[in-house]
Amino acid sequence: MAEALANGRLVDAVIALVVLEALLLAWLHRRQGRGPAPADFIGNLGAGLFLLLALRGALVGAAWPWIAASLLAALAAHLYDLSRRWPRR
Repeated sequence: MAEALANGRLVDAVIALVVLEALLLAWLHRRQGRGPAPADFIGNLGAGLFLLLALRGALVGAAWPWIAASLLAALAAHLYDLSRRWPRR
């Protein structure tokens, strides 16, 4: 287990699950009209995905600009999510 975490394989599996979740939610919404619209969950899942990419980069020794870019993208996705959830007057 430590090996899978150290080389990023475990994080890769979680990233794949997040992408699969997004695709499944979008498909359910489009096909059956059930669940949240993609615009309502993409910010939340995107923020998590970019944090996972930053974690993976740190684990495998990626150059700092890639990690910083992932963190900045996570912030942008988080701010998008907040703007969608913020009550309008």
